[in-house]
Amino acid sequence: MTVEYTTQYAIGPNEARQFDTKQLRSSFLVEDLFQQDKIQFVYTHYDRHMVGSAVPVEQTLELTSIDPLKSDWFLSRRELGIINVGGEGSVTVDGQVYQLANKEALYVGAGDKKVLFSSADGQNPAKFYLNSATAHHAYPDKKVTRKEANVLQMGSAETSNEREINQMLINGVVQTCQLQMGITVLKTGSVWNTMPAHQHDRRMEAYLYIDLPQDQAVAHFMGEPKETRVLWVKNNQVVVSPPWSIHSGAGTSNYAFVWGMSGENLDYADMDKYSATELT
Repeated sequence: MTVEYTTQYAIGPNEARQFDTKQLRSSFLVEDLFQQDKIQFVYTHYDRHMVGSAVPVEQTLELTSIDPLKSDWFLSRRELGIINVGGEGSVTVDGQVYQLANKEALYVGAGDKKVLFSSADGQNPAKFYLNSATAHHAYPDKKVTRKEANVLQMGSAETSNEREINQMLINGVVQTCQLQMGITVLKTGSVWNTMPAHQHDRRMEAYLYIDLPQDQAVAHFMGEPKETRVLWVKNNQVVVSPPWSIHSGAGTSNYAFVWGMSGENLDYADMDKYSATELT
C-alpha cells in the first residue's frame, strides 16, 4: 500500500480576490479526503501543514513516507495528530497499541517509525483524521479522550453560536512542537461555529466539518475581512484556511468540526477578531 497525496500551494490574498467559485474550491477545499482502505494526505504550503485520513476497512494501513518529505519514514522530522471521527479503531505506534473511540485523539511525536491503523469492525470502520506539522523535538506519544480535554463553553443561544470547544492536542493537555487540534460541537439550535470571525497571522488552520446530515451544508466564510468569500461545505470535507484569511461558518443543521493549527505561536487565544459589522 502506498500513501497517496496531493499538494496545495500557498495562495496570497491578492491572488484570491480574483478567483471564481471553482478556483476558490480547488485552492482551499478538500472534498474527497476519506477513502476506504487508503491513507491520503494533502500537503499544504501553509506552514508545511498536512491534512490526511486513514480509513482501514478490510486491511491494516501503514503510514509510510511520501516524496515531498525526502525522509526514510513519515515522522522522521514531523509530529502527527490523530482524531477518530468514525467507528472504534486502533493505532499502533512502534508496537504500542492505542484504542481510539469516536472523537478520541492521539498525539504521535517525531521520531516514531512504524504507525499502523486498523478498525474494530469493517462494517463501521474507524475514520482517522490526520494533521501533521514539522517538528524540532521528539515529545512523548499521548492519547487524549474528551474527558481529558480542556473544555470551553462559548457563545449563547441569543447569538446562535452556543458551542463546546474541546481542546485536545493543545498546551496544558499534551506537549507538542507546533501542532494543535480539537473539536468544536454546536449546541442544538446554534449554527455559527466561530463568531466573531477572526484570523491569526501567526498560524494557519484547517477545518474538518463532521456530524452534518448528508442533505445539509455549512457556509464557510473566508478571505480578508473586507473581501470575504463563501465556500459551501458538506460532511467530512476540509477547508484549508491560510493565515491571512478569516474563518467562520454557519450551518443549515447542527454539526461539529475538527480544527487543526500549526505555526509559530501556540497561544490558542492569539487571534485578531472582527465583529459582524466590520465584515464586508
